[in-house]
Amino acid sequence: MEAMIEFNSQNDFVLANEATYRNWLSIVAKKEDHEIQDLGYVFCSDNFLLDINQRYLEHDTLTDIITFDYCVDKNLSGEIYISTQRVAENAISFGVDTNTELRRVMVHGLLHLCGYGDKEDIEKELMREKESYYMGLFTK
Repeated sequence: MEAMIEFNSQNDFVLANEATYRNWLSIVAKKEDHEIQDLGYVFCSDNFLLDINQRYLEHDTLTDIITFDYCVDKNLSGEIYISTQRVAENAISFGVDTNTELRRVMVHGLLHLCGYGDKEDIEKELMREKESYYMGLFTK
């Protein structure tokens, strides 16, 4: 079965080369011994994501990403909301270009669906290692 990966925008953001991203995300899932069933990325504003954060997670803070996990076993299914404003600001803070930071955040959400956490320091370290590794597999 072909992976169902959709990209939608709540704002005016347009993801270039969607097919390249679909292929890359499918490779990441396979390398993690998972299969993407139904995955949706929604690119949105800070305010849109803040509303989701307040409404569903009861957090009153800005964030770059929220992942809703609907996975069953190794079949990945979920919704990943990404604030393009936060990604752009974080890229400046981290000294990277916006596309690099966007890929990091996109793979971060997928890794959450694969079962990786980022609450504890050891989890954060592993998450960063995985992000770096998989970002290296992205081909433009």
